[in-house]
Amino acid sequence: MKSDSIIELRNVCKIYKLGGTEINALSDINLKIQRGDFIAIVGPSGSGKSTMMNLVGALDLSSKGDIFLDGQNIEELSESNLAQIRGKKIGFVFQTFNLIPTLNAIENIALPMIFHGIGRKERMKRAEEILKEVSLSHRKNHLPKELSGGERQRVAIGRALANDPEVILADEPTGNLDTKTGLGIMKLFTELNKKGKTIILVTHNLDLIKYVQKVLKISDGEIVENKKVTQHKIK
Repeated sequence: MKSDSIIELRNVCKIYKLGGTEINALSDINLKIQRGDFIAIVGPSGSGKSTMMNLVGALDLSSKGDIFLDGQNIEELSESNLAQIRGKKIGFVFQTFNLIPTLNAIENIALPMIFHGIGRKERMKRAEEILKEVSLSHRKNHLPKELSGGERQRVAIGRALANDPEVILADEPTGNLDTKTGLGIMKLFTELNKKGKTIILVTHNLDLIKYVQKVLKISDGEIVENKKVTQHKIK
């Protein structure tokens, strides 16, 4: 039986060493993220948001403590096993899109499936379905440079969905977009969340937090607020 928590951090600390100086990026973090949560992680620059994202996404390991993803302690896994988990369980969305410029929209979305041994026919079928889900079927053969910022981010979200992960981590996903386009991206995240995806959003934009269900505020490497909020509907 699956736990209600998809991600759990127990007494997690992250210390970086710069020369002879130790920097406590995160201090004694205890956190449970439930399946189906839609969370915004907020806080000033240098507060520990990116460090938290890297740990939750299994991109980095803690200095102390334990991190569980779907009941498995990722601190005990080899790098190859971590890579497999990242590919299967987590989809990443970045502010700068990180699309391959020489691949068109459908090829960018299909790319992560190659690393999991999925054949071309099945890859392209799945990518077609995802393009429809992110409302980009009509742009499937366009290169990133031929797409608008909002369209590129939709392709990036589609790529994150390629291996049907339970969790989507989005780092400033509207940072390079105008307000209207950004709201369109938030609406897409809301729709994905309703379909059961756990969404974790890191943002400086406090206007976006009214569209999520929970807000986690970090300051000086510590969680200073963790609360449910009233979720507004995007018109």
